[in-house]
Amino acid sequence: MFYFDHSATTPVHPSVLNLINKVQEEFYANPSSVHTAGKKAKAIIEVSRTKIASAINANPEQIIFTSGGTESNNQVFWSMLNKSRSHVISNKIEHPAVIKVLKYLNAFNLDYSLINVDKNGLINLEELKNQITDQTSLVSIMMSNNEIGTIQPIKEVVKVLQNKNILMHTDAVQCFGKIDIDVGMLGIDFLSLSAHKFYGPKGLGILYVKNKKTIKNLLIGGSQEYGLRGGTENVASIAGAGLAAEIGSKNLKKNAQKLMELKKYFIKELKALYPSVIINGHLTKSLPGLINVSFPGFRSDILMAKLDRVNIAVSSGSACGSGSIKPSPVLSEIGISEKLNLSSLRISFGSTNNINEVKILLKELNLILNN
Repeated sequence: MFYFDHSATTPVHPSVLNLINKVQEEFYANPSSVHTAGKKAKAIIEVSRTKIASAINANPEQIIFTSGGTESNNQVFWSMLNKSRSHVISNKIEHPAVIKVLKYLNAFNLDYSLINVDKNGLINLEELKNQITDQTSLVSIMMSNNEIGTIQPIKEVVKVLQNKNILMHTDAVQCFGKIDIDVGMLGIDFLSLSAHKFYGPKGLGILYVKNKKTIKNLLIGGSQEYGLRGGTENVASIAGAGLAAEIGSKNLKKNAQKLMELKKYFIKELKALYPSVIINGHLTKSLPGLINVSFPGFRSDILMAKLDRVNIAVSSGSACGSGSIKPSPVLSEIGISEKLNLSSLRISFGSTNNINEVKILLKELNLILNN
């Protein structure tokens, strides 16, 4: 199979898989147990915590392990309930793990505002300033969009919030291993990550918390994770996430350069094959390796099906279900017409891809588009 859907999930790195299996077999004790076996399991968790903290320039005690990016986001938003200030600002192209949570929590008296984005998916800092009230307690802006790859100006957002006593959260699930993440330099309060997006295991999330006094536990039970996330830790997956983070951090520059080269080559050759294609999102302020492209005159579900028949995996921003396809809300918000919206594909390269695979993708697209 030729896999070009790394923004959906990544294959587990072979070294990570070996470590996960080793930990499952040899270090299966409960890390909360006080015997030697339990202490060894606990030590594995703390080693991984240190590796992940180092990769984003955090302190180990600022890292909390969760079940995924969705849980990490939820924990931040649920922590905003019952505060003296109950207003959250986000934007209209956030992941459902942000927007749906805010809509749900609105029934619990958490108010929210969603600011607009421009045709490239970038937020407007002036609109952000105008939405801030004396009730605003949190701003949540994703570091980069999962469909179009646009990178938001997180550092500039933090500057807007200076001296306003407003917390800042960013969903950076799509970013680790592709762009540099330095929580100290950014000045953020919360950051969400998911291991399966950077060649680690599924079901393991990370939440960076600058000050634990600003967060509440979402899952109530044991005192694991500094009392902020009850439940026996998934030791093997935590070990795998730590190693994946270490590998991703070490290879960041090389991997980002490779992904950018593949992206540039693909766009250049695709436009030569089919000049009417439209690249959605920002052309420069975007993640390396992620391309969202509309093919006028074609439907994305048909394109995906034809590519799938020749063992090529890509995705679409459109939601497919019950035999119908619906436009992507993200593309709609950046002004893409419904017709073009329904003709869009998301192609996301990863570390396992090479130029020859990209040429095969282009060859198959050419057969579809020009026949």
